[in-house]
Amino acid sequence: MFNRIVVGTDGSETAAQAVAQAIELAKAFGAELSIVSAYAPISGRRVKGEASGAPADVAYEIGPREDVNLILDAAAAEVKAAGLEVKTHPVEGDPADAILNVAEEVKADLIVVGNKGMTGARRYLLGSVPNNVSHHAPCSVIIVRTT
Repeated sequence: MFNRIVVGTDGSETAAQAVAQAIELAKAFGAELSIVSAYAPISGRRVKGEASGAPADVAYEIGPREDVNLILDAAAAEVKAAGLEVKTHPVEGDPADAILNVAEEVKADLIVVGNKGMTGARRYLLGSVPNNVSHHAPCSVIIVRTT
């Protein structure tokens, strides 16, 4: 039924619950799993400033993707511990757009997201990742109750 599953994470506890659910679904269906994490761009001046004080062997790693790479590595380790293959996708930009773009790119059958941001006044004023994903997804969506 599902051959390619995409899940988004920001490294939070609620996102970890969505990743755990995606792992279980991937195991049940023998599906490929892709994990997406988005990051905001930062100025080149800031990157140069942070890298200038770092030792040369780590300065090349300093940049806007450093935190998101750590988040993706941690989530990928969980997937691999479950005996599954995983692809990670660090994407610059809006989290909902990142998830949707990767889902289209990998021709996903299913997107898994947590429900964080779907309660309270914020959902009406600003929208949320699960709301945006569910309304624009090119495939089925499971919204995991995480809050």
